[in-house]
Amino acid sequence: MEHRKVRGNGIDIHVAIQGPSDGPIVLLLHGFPELWYSWRHQIPGLAARGYRAVAPDLRGYGDSDAPAEISSYTCFNIVGDLVAVISALTASEDEKVFVVGHDWGALIAWYLCLFRPDKVKALVNLSVPFSFRPTDPSVKPVDRMRAFYGDDYYICRFQEVGDIESEIAEVGTERVMKRILTYRTPGPIIIPKDKSFWGPKDETIPLPSWLTEEDVTYFVSKFEEKGFSGPVNYYRNFNRNNELLGPWVGNKIQVPTKFVIAELDLVYYMPGVKEYINGPKFKEDVPLLEEPLVLEGVAHFINQEKPQEILQIILDFISKF
Repeated sequence: MEHRKVRGNGIDIHVAIQGPSDGPIVLLLHGFPELWYSWRHQIPGLAARGYRAVAPDLRGYGDSDAPAEISSYTCFNIVGDLVAVISALTASEDEKVFVVGHDWGALIAWYLCLFRPDKVKALVNLSVPFSFRPTDPSVKPVDRMRAFYGDDYYICRFQEVGDIESEIAEVGTERVMKRILTYRTPGPIIIPKDKSFWGPKDETIPLPSWLTEEDVTYFVSKFEEKGFSGPVNYYRNFNRNNELLGPWVGNKIQVPTKFVIAELDLVYYMPGVKEYINGPKFKEDVPLLEEPLVLEGVAHFINQEKPQEILQIILDFISKF
């Protein structure tokens, strides 16, 4: 596997690449933790089928740059990074790529397709549907979340600069990573300020079969290098993003799309999400959407928990184009 830095959009972006240099590009975008390593199972499989798998560390994560300013983590900044990566790795400005996204990576993939459909051949998105589409710019999504879930809802806890970073430093990166990656409750993440969410420090957090101590060690090492401010700055731009997306209110995603969500995914149980995915509105917003797929017995980290199933879904869909 090749690792390189791509300079674009004002920062250095680390990418992991495997597959023939002339193969169709599959751009893999992950959510938390936004590291290429989260696609470690799919990258070789795609490469073996003749695709060129490209997995970046998103800005603020891993070996990519992490600007200090909160304002550097809007949807525009992150999509700009991806366009820079695509431009650097494609032979011409007319060449399109396949895109696969999960969690924040899925949300950014929707925005990439919204802003630059000329760059995307087809999309496979996991966990986050387009129900988080542009709405009335005067609406403040974080205020709505706070009203529905309360101040201890994780996205609300992330808003105060330095607060969650200090808590994570006290709890310890390893415990935080294990607690989040093993979370399987099909409901909201509530993080009370008494730190009870993380459990007692002397309590062992057992790992599922799909997550090894080696995996956790890698994630911990990268987060301890960069810290958590970059990652939580994504959440600190929720309200700002909704303002910036004003010009795209009502726009549809005009890219062939496959969508997959896990039955136990906490996103599936957010207000209105299940109805959106299984009702007519999703298809109205994404006219080229295939029938959404719900994987039973699987939780949020779907591409790590069911790596071969997700690889096959990706291959089956993109092979049509």
